[in-house]
Amino acid sequence: MDMSLGLGSWVQAKAAGVDVETIDKLRIARDTNYQQYLRTEQIEIHGVLDALPELSRHVRIAIVTTSKRADFELIHERRRIRDFMEFVLVREDYKLAKPQPDPYLAGLSRFGASRDETLVVEDSARGLRSAIAAGLDCVIVHNEFTSSHDFSEANARIQLLSELNDLVLNWHP
Repeated sequence: MDMSLGLGSWVQAKAAGVDVETIDKLRIARDTNYQQYLRTEQIEIHGVLDALPELSRHVRIAIVTTSKRADFELIHERRRIRDFMEFVLVREDYKLAKPQPDPYLAGLSRFGASRDETLVVEDSARGLRSAIAAGLDCVIVHNEFTSSHDFSEANARIQLLSELNDLVLNWHP
């Protein structure tokens, strides 16, 4: 099964006959290990702190993520990325996760923005599908982990975040 379609590993495990109790135990172990990883490893998005200060002077910026709040906080507790955000929406802030439109529709509502004045920056096929389902333009920024995903429906693709400022400031949907 293709994870980019939004069929998570737990849904796949259940479909393969794994019982709910085992899935719950595995989920707890996964969450514990992931949070330990987040506490001990440097997770940086190259170029993000170079791009955001200039960009935030010209446009409103938010984060709409499928990360759980606890994970997001661990990832960003020592980073300045939130300084440039008007708000952050995490998995607990909307009903259905990406690739459903709910996350981006919640973001639009929170911004009080229209679709034609909104541009999504994504790095995954799930995120792209979510943006498209919400009726939003979407730019894909290269990510090694998702480089094999189908991004053919993206409005634009960039290799580096340093390309983002020019693209956003000159965006004409």
